[in-house]
Amino acid sequence: MGYYFDDSQSINSYEGTDPKAIISSLAYRYVGQNLKHGLYYRAYTNNGIVRTTDYRYLVDFNKIFPESKDKDCVWAFAKTFSAGDSSYGFDINCFGPMVMYVNGEVVYKSDIFKERYSETATRVFFNVKKGWNDIRIRFQKTKAGFGAHFGTWIGKWDFYTLMPTKERDGQEGFVFTELVEDTYEPEFELGMSESDFDKKLYPIKDWSDEELKQGQFTRMYGTTAGRYAVGYTKAFFNDIKDTNHKFTLDTKGETYVYINKKEVFSSKGGKETFEVDLPFGTYNVFVKCVCDGNDWGFSLSSENAKWENPARVDGTDDVWMYMGTFDAGFEFPFDDAADMNHVVDNSYWRIDAPDTFVRPYNETEYFGHWNYPLGVTLYGLLHTALLIGSEDLIQYIKDHVQQCIDSFDYALWDKEQYGGATGIHNLLTSIDSLDDCGSFASMMLEVNKCVGLKDVKKVADYVGDYIFNHQARLEDGTFFRKEMMHHFHNQTMWADDLYMSVPFLVRYYQFTGDQKYIDDAANQFFGFKKRLFMPEENIMSHVYDFKYDTKTNVPWGRGNGWVVFSMTELLEALPENHPKEKELVEFLNTLCEGYLKLQDEDGMWHQVLNDWESYPETSCTSMFIYAFSRGIRFGWLKNPEKYVKAIYKAWEAISKISVDHAGNVYGVCRGSEFSFIPDYYKYELSWRLNDTHGTGIVMLAGIEVIRLNKFLAE
Repeated sequence: MGYYFDDSQSINSYEGTDPKAIISSLAYRYVGQNLKHGLYYRAYTNNGIVRTTDYRYLVDFNKIFPESKDKDCVWAFAKTFSAGDSSYGFDINCFGPMVMYVNGEVVYKSDIFKERYSETATRVFFNVKKGWNDIRIRFQKTKAGFGAHFGTWIGKWDFYTLMPTKERDGQEGFVFTELVEDTYEPEFELGMSESDFDKKLYPIKDWSDEELKQGQFTRMYGTTAGRYAVGYTKAFFNDIKDTNHKFTLDTKGETYVYINKKEVFSSKGGKETFEVDLPFGTYNVFVKCVCDGNDWGFSLSSENAKWENPARVDGTDDVWMYMGTFDAGFEFPFDDAADMNHVVDNSYWRIDAPDTFVRPYNETEYFGHWNYPLGVTLYGLLHTALLIGSEDLIQYIKDHVQQCIDSFDYALWDKEQYGGATGIHNLLTSIDSLDDCGSFASMMLEVNKCVGLKDVKKVADYVGDYIFNHQARLEDGTFFRKEMMHHFHNQTMWADDLYMSVPFLVRYYQFTGDQKYIDDAANQFFGFKKRLFMPEENIMSHVYDFKYDTKTNVPWGRGNGWVVFSMTELLEALPENHPKEKELVEFLNTLCEGYLKLQDEDGMWHQVLNDWESYPETSCTSMFIYAFSRGIRFGWLKNPEKYVKAIYKAWEAISKISVDHAGNVYGVCRGSEFSFIPDYYKYELSWRLNDTHGTGIVMLAGIEVIRLNKFLAE
């Protein structure tokens, strides 16, 4: 067939249509290419140019430089990394004259209209190259304003820049100059030392000479008597013979030293030495200091130790992190503090520098992230792991989901602490759509049901509350996209949202035992049918646009796949003799009849279902396999023989067209917007290799083929 690759490279050439072999190849390829990694930690200064609730950067230089005069300028510098040549989109609201350069090219320059109407954003697209990209912006003051609100045009996209100087390499944000004349042109290069630059740079990164004379806890926390603070580092000892190590503690008050949570020394103040027997290895070292109302702080050293920052915080050379302050009666939870997932008594780790804190970021795109395509991928991976009996795969899935759960409380705190834009769980903490929560939370409950998770209830209840009580609905209770951070979706209804809601509501019903959730799920299909059903072909339009009060009448493949995929998940869990069951089964048969007619000669369904000139699309083909098979196995589909033939024809096509011998998945449409004409879906909405919208769905299709084989054999 050879649509995406030569026939000889297909997995069919090696495994035929063996579904177990194919889904195993997909699963192990996926995990091998997306290894487990924890969160990444950066130093962060919450001053100057910072991201806010819409994940764009915001700065008002009138507040930072109240002495500024008309025509004064500020230059800001940052860098961003791209894995390949790409295009970024920014929405920019300028408060005064502003010029933005990317790699030396002007990509945005304000004019009198943009400056006059600063409440209106200008959308700018610009190219970035593979590797590091230089971003610099010139801001100028007028009586109208001085600064801007700028950044990602896609709401909640976790795009951020890094500081580009040698001393702050790894910190999030921008550095910016002191006030300069409007004729000033900076001689600035990425990675240069700030000492070589001819202007003072902000935010302030160093303590003053006077502050450096104080103990570090004084300059970070003040001198409130009766409070304590904690320093934390790791020490590595590599001597396998001499295990008796000498430490020197210099402290300004009551101090306790703990190694692996065990108190090993205490002091009332002064410089003292002590010895501890520590065999070869790495140890957690905590120092607790109590403030008596005077200057306080400490230093701890050992010639035999190699010291390391416990979180390997990027953007600082400091091997210590600090947390405080706490009431004297508060028992410090060493384990919670050390795991980096917990806020301790409303405190988190910081660095000994002005207003500089430790923040986690999820920089591993496919591990520990919470988003809806990963929800589908891990759903397929889970059932593949269970089917082939792989404990390693099961543990990988549990670790991914558990990391999301464990860091959830911190993420909510981070959002409130730093102005609304988090480095982790950007979707979940800024939830304003079903996309943000339903798919992954549904998978989370499935993992919990099958293999168990810790503390799943708090996240499940958070999502359940949003979907049932806060998600926008029409008067008849049907979900729609009313007002979102991603404004393009406002006042629309998407077929996709049946998957973003129904499977979670089904599992939340099973989790809570409350039937109102599955009743809500059942009712959704009729609200969506009323607005998206295309009776002339018995298929679904992708979107209904309430701005124009019409459906788009473009039957996007995956959008239709979501509908029947979700309907079979609902029907399987529906309570016996549910009043909506008969209508749902009739609707399922109607849709499946429509889809059956649109399968092509090779066995695939297409990106635009009724347009075979559009590319053969893997994720919708897989979902029709899934839905047809379940319809046969559970007895919902009439005349099942024709669906059996369609399933095996489609699975053979996937093995020849969609999956290569290395377990790579082709022909999966990337995440979509929408259009009233099919050309957008055919020519602009392209497919991506190993897109997570489809990898797990292909696995689920293969699992259904295995189940159907067994069903038909019996």
